[in-house]
Amino acid sequence: MNEEINRFSMDYFRLEGRVAIVTGGNQGLGMAYAAAFAKAGADLYIPHFAENVDEIKAIVEAEGRKVAFLQGDLADSEYVDRVVEDCIDTYGRIDILVNNAGMSRFGAFEEYRDEDYRACMELNLNACYFLGRKVGLKMAEQGSGKIINIASALSFTSDKHCPPYTIAKHGILGLTKVLANELGSKNVQANALAPGFLATEVNAELRADEKFYNKITDRISLGRWGRLDDLMGSAVFLASQASDYVNGWTLNVDGGFAATV
Repeated sequence: MNEEINRFSMDYFRLEGRVAIVTGGNQGLGMAYAAAFAKAGADLYIPHFAENVDEIKAIVEAEGRKVAFLQGDLADSEYVDRVVEDCIDTYGRIDILVNNAGMSRFGAFEEYRDEDYRACMELNLNACYFLGRKVGLKMAEQGSGKIINIASALSFTSDKHCPPYTIAKHGILGLTKVLANELGSKNVQANALAPGFLATEVNAELRADEKFYNKITDRISLGRWGRLDDLMGSAVFLASQASDYVNGWTLNVDGGFAATV
């Protein structure tokens, strides 16, 4: 027992020599995950849809790490194949995958358009399955790997005007368990990270709605919306050796939102 205790060190949380794919890692929460991994020592591969990659490139390189990019649409199966192939061609391996890229299209349930439903489901759930499966099988060949699927507060509840996002984020929990079950014997761990309500540029208009802002804040037992750095340590934990015996689980980073009526 003493040998096992003595073996543990803070190096369990380091990511030196690891390669991490973070989809949509050039903006928003994805940028926070990518930056956290770079600070912990990993090199990055970032599939992205929006063009601007300058900020995350500067952040990663300032940490002395490498970063590569490939622009495209994860709803395109050929692009998903290219992501996996190009990352391996670039770095020789894939150690971490964060299925972060997603989208929302809001609308009344009675009028919600079929094409918006399909587009949201394709990116928010189906792309996570196809990329997770392809990367997971590569990790299985390596004998190790970490898959982190980004869930949501809406993985456990529902809100109006975003039906496909809610459905997809519930599905992410099932997908995580499937990947954990299918790949665990190959030393590949799959877990989900569920951010709560974070104050970002994307939701500035929502937070400006005093009624909505107070409704959410009153349910958060810590009494505040989250910050990007509130997520970063949790992401590093799930990507690191420190979580080697955590598999098929969902880590809520929500300030207590899910624990409050």
